Amino acid sequence: MPHLPKHLALIALLFCLPIAAPSAHAQEREPSRAPVLRIETGMHTAAIHRIGVDRAGKFLVTASADKTARVWDVQTGRLLRVLRVPIGDGNEGKLFAAAISPDGNTIAAGGWTSVDGLHECVYLFDRESGRLVRRLTGLPNVVPHLAFSPDGTLLAATLGGKNGVRVWRTSDWVEVGRDTDYGDDSYGADFDRAGRLVTSCWDGSLRLYDREMRLLAKQEAPGGKQPYAVRFSPDGRKVAVGYSDSTRVDVLSGETLALLYSADTSGINNGNMSSVAWSTDGTMLYAGGQYRDKSGSLLIRRWSDAGRGHFVDTPAASNTIMDIAPLPTGGIVYGTFDPSWGILDSQHRQTQPPQAGQIADYRDNQIAFLTDAPASAIRFGYEQFGKSPAVFQLSDRTLTPDAPAASDMRPPLTEAPGLSVTDWKNTYTPRLNNTPLKLKQYEISRSLAIAPDGERFLLGADYRIRLFNRSGQELWNVPVPGATWAVNISGDGRLALAAYGDGTIRWYRMTDGKELLAFFPHKDRKRWILWTPSGYYDASPGAEDLIGWHVNNGRDAAADFFPVGQFRNVYYRPDVVSKILRTGDEQLALKEANEEAGRKQQQASIAQLLPPVVEIVSPQDGAQLTTNEITVHFRLRTPSGEPVTEVRALVDGRPATAERGLSLQANGTTPTDARELRVAVPDGESQVSIIAANRFTTSVPATVRVRASKPVAPSVIGTSGNDQFEIRPKLYVLAVGVSNYADPKLKLGFPAKDAQDFADAWTRQKGTLYRDVTVKVLTDDKATKDEVLDGLDWIRRETTSKDVAVILIAGHGVNDPTGDTPTGDYYFLPFNADPERLLRTCVSFREIKRTVAAIKGKMLLFIDTCHAGDALGTHRGLLNDLNGVVNELASAENGAIVFAASTGRQDSLEKIEWHNGAFTKAVVEGLLGRADYVGRGRITVNMLDLYISERVKELTAGNQTPTTAKPKTVPDFPVALKR
Repeated sequence: MPHLPKHLALIALLFCLPIAAPSAHAQEREPSRAPVLRIETGMHTAAIHRIGVDRAGKFLVTASADKTARVWDVQTGRLLRVLRVPIGDGNEGKLFAAAISPDGNTIAAGGWTSVDGLHECVYLFDRESGRLVRRLTGLPNVVPHLAFSPDGTLLAATLGGKNGVRVWRTSDWVEVGRDTDYGDDSYGADFDRAGRLVTSCWDGSLRLYDREMRLLAKQEAPGGKQPYAVRFSPDGRKVAVGYSDSTRVDVLSGETLALLYSADTSGINNGNMSSVAWSTDGTMLYAGGQYRDKSGSLLIRRWSDAGRGHFVDTPAASNTIMDIAPLPTGGIVYGTFDPSWGILDSQHRQTQPPQAGQIADYRDNQIAFLTDAPASAIRFGYEQFGKSPAVFQLSDRTLTPDAPAASDMRPPLTEAPGLSVTDWKNTYTPRLNNTPLKLKQYEISRSLAIAPDGERFLLGADYRIRLFNRSGQELWNVPVPGATWAVNISGDGRLALAAYGDGTIRWYRMTDGKELLAFFPHKDRKRWILWTPSGYYDASPGAEDLIGWHVNNGRDAAADFFPVGQFRNVYYRPDVVSKILRTGDEQLALKEANEEAGRKQQQASIAQLLPPVVEIVSPQDGAQLTTNEITVHFRLRTPSGEPVTEVRALVDGRPATAERGLSLQANGTTPTDARELRVAVPDGESQVSIIAANRFTTSVPATVRVRASKPVAPSVIGTSGNDQFEIRPKLYVLAVGVSNYADPKLKLGFPAKDAQDFADAWTRQKGTLYRDVTVKVLTDDKATKDEVLDGLDWIRRETTSKDVAVILIAGHGVNDPTGDTPTGDYYFLPFNADPERLLRTCVSFREIKRTVAAIKGKMLLFIDTCHAGDALGTHRGLLNDLNGVVNELASAENGAIVFAASTGRQDSLEKIEWHNGAFTKAVVEGLLGRADYVGRGRITVNMLDLYISERVKELTAGNQTPTTAKPKTVPDFPVALKR
């Protein structure tokens, strides 16, 4: 009977990877096609177990327990592709192994790939397209390790349990060898250049095979009973071994597996050095694992002279070093449990910051996890031990870093009269009044909260949270998405809260454990998203892509992923989210919200609303072009069956060309024949994207980076760059600001001055980045509805594909809840606005969106319309919430870079001593040079964003949080030169 691999159980014990034992035998089945909500931060959200690098050192693949494998550009650290395998509940889909073929074309991934852990497989992906091209099936247990031979002709997989190793020939993927005479789990395998294979096994043995899988040698490991990683030296004469149960690193004979010598591990008095690797020239030996220094950092040790010489230790991570691989240029790349991956160069230095996980770390956060009586406000820490605290208020959707706890917020109760819960933190055996509480096998208890009445208590563990009564009877249990690092119970006893290892905080009904709401705060301390189990959500600007729907396409095809923003028109429902905790029922909250807004119940399911899927066939990512016009070949799929009605090409996020009036259909997993669009691209590097639309929504953009460089004529070879003729763009600025309204009750202080100062700051850029700057300023009585609409029309007409357009809208703005969008229609109030007649007298957000989407050049939109004013509060329940507006404007189909003065329902602040609103003051300062953090004289979008964010928080003492949203199709670019 297959069993849980011991190494994974050990990791679960030490580092909280929740893995359950397999169930009884069952036939291999098709995975469910029901959409599943998943977190997506652009980085893994759970441990990286294995990594692999191609022969050229260009591509890195990482495999994670978050059920994805990812492909990275080694040099830049850029994420190139996410490989999504079919997944299911619990462990199904967790990846523990990955390898990339030496030529970089094929990626193998494996792990817990079936529902029962008994019908496992290895997935084979085409790296360039991301297609799942084959499965190697029939494996009786999970796959902890994969390895290609150096010539790419063989692939080996080690297996959990006493199932040994399998080897396939890559030319036809026929199995050519196996050895099942293993006494335990196998976690290491490596080929040498001759095709010989060495493996490790937790039966204490090391095995050596020839190319035909004939056993050449079997030796007891000299340094421990649990040999883990094994690596041939480049010449095949030596084998390095690391151990899970020892701090030793041994070097053995590549012919007999006899011990040659042990590396100097003096000073390593804790953990292990389980992962090992050689430098590509064989002169250096590397090792890392669970060994920490006194500061708590995990170290990688490098020995000279092939492991016989002196050593150097380098801090590399805050959690276990899971795998190490050499780079052909010297140095290594490593993956960690954090999760993170990083590079140490040939001098054993970190030349760039590691690619780190983007989730909050709630470990040891129990006493810092606070909530109030209705659980509508929470306080948590972004870092271990509750460090970097923040408060989130559901009522006004404000996330405030470093905010103190309100007086009515309380930590979880862990003691109550007559109720003694002990041994509940990081143990297998929590106790109630000295009687053990039953958990699942390998499950560790993590957190505790006792209800205010002392009659019930909540126990958080690795696999489930459970509610018990004071007699120890389990009232309910629910599965969890990660280790339950902290729990709490609302002061009124109605709701349970839990903080998890996947970075989420979730609310549950105390009556039955039904999940009501989930919250994910991104580690950047700006972005957040809230969602219900059915996917109704609210999100801060730029946060709509932090979760999405994973959709399986059967056993033999890669899964799809659709960010929730693709379903914005139906599922962006902050009104539903606002009601969920009070009603305690998602459907009731939806019913109430629909009735208040006069909306009909949505009948279409997520599966019916799925967007098209686009795959670019050519050019390849990174293609070098010798012309400024290219033909983009692409394929389409229609998972929902809805025909594609439009296909658009974007260059750096802006419209390039389009095909409209289409009616294209393709099977959900079988794409159409290749289609093509001709696209003009500028000199230098640019991003070319293809977007397809159906009647409901648009696709996720398919994007490639290309570089166009015209051949240099012989007559100009040798001339300097300054001698080359360059056409600089024009800049068009529309600045609208209203302080003195026709209705005196709407009067504000500085929007009109803000608009003029904003325009002046851009005017100073004439002759720098821009050959000309043309501005149109509309303030106070010049900013009527007609004038604003004319201004929008003007900037749309004037801006060409080579130009830059900048718009500022400053004054009052409101959401009309009677509109037909999820949050009602958003309106800007011009000079002659009448809040009782919004449609007739105000500028609809739809007009702004049409302008933004139609502008051909780069587009920056600055919005400062969240000004306080008692007058607006008296008009038909109007409110000001920009989040949905910003996210829609910054979506790929609209393509604007949006700078918003505040987030959620915050007010924009202004003071006489600033002579401006805080937002405009920061923007102007940044443009005039203060945003040039690196001192290169150029201010880019990202630099301006950073400066505005920090400066506004400084000016307002954290009471105003500006936000910026930028489409992924738009790269960072300079917007101003320091004057």
